[in-house]
Amino acid sequence: MLTLHALPFMSALVQIPIRMDAPVSVPVPLELLAVAFASASGMLSARKDKLDFIGALGIAIVCGLGGGVLRDVILQRGDVYILDQPLALHVSIATAALVFVFPILVEKPDRLLAFFDIFAVGLYAAMGADKALRYELTVPAALMMGFFTAVGGGMLRDIILSRVPYIFQRGNFYAIAALAGTGVYVFMVTVWHTPKVLALIACTVLTMVLRWVSLKYNILSPTEVNFSQMARPLRRFKTRTTETVLRQIQSTKGEHALDERHERVVAEIEARRSQVTHLEQAQHRSHRGRKHNRS
Repeated sequence: MLTLHALPFMSALVQIPIRMDAPVSVPVPLELLAVAFASASGMLSARKDKLDFIGALGIAIVCGLGGGVLRDVILQRGDVYILDQPLALHVSIATAALVFVFPILVEKPDRLLAFFDIFAVGLYAAMGADKALRYELTVPAALMMGFFTAVGGGMLRDIILSRVPYIFQRGNFYAIAALAGTGVYVFMVTVWHTPKVLALIACTVLTMVLRWVSLKYNILSPTEVNFSQMARPLRRFKTRTTETVLRQIQSTKGEHALDERHERVVAEIEARRSQVTHLEQAQHRSHRGRKHNRS
């Protein structure tokens, strides 16, 4: 039986913790810029749902800082970002209040907001994965922490607003882009031993590029994949001829059956109309005959 221990590479990825004490160095202005734009995005979402100021402020804070809170609650190690960084909460509240009063600041330049939103996703992904690696967690755990940090705020926002989280719906790459960026960061740091700043840049750039490509070419995340319904070889012919042709024939037969049924219904309607017409004509002749006899 094939076990995880039979695969040295996978076993190493899952079981070997990686010690990295130095956190990734992100300039504070850049970090706070990501918080601000994520909070602005949350405020716009709250305005669309007609929330009052308190509700909209809460949604904005959840979008801006909720992913980090979710990561820190799961990790239960080290500092809590929303409390350790004194400016983060202030920037989130100030941005949310400004957008609530002057939404035109971000509604008009919607492309700029979308750009910085996915930029924040890539930045958060690297920061979340890095914190997991610093506390000797395994690679899968680091991937999960990076993913939750990147998209956890939007997921919590949708849960609070009682709707299916956007990252779980079919659409252009968002969660997939975040997961890919997280994977690149973890791989570059743990396998290639790349400086964290370069890995951070690669993570952010890849996340933004995947998002942009999916929007430009309308590439959607897969859904309803069922391999049992895919074309497979026909054994009786012992060739690679697939069942696709048979399915097309079956669908054509179904269409023909619908057409025949439609024709039968139309014929029945015409027959009933003809019967009604004959009955009316007979009644009319009978009525004329009675009038003739009276005269």
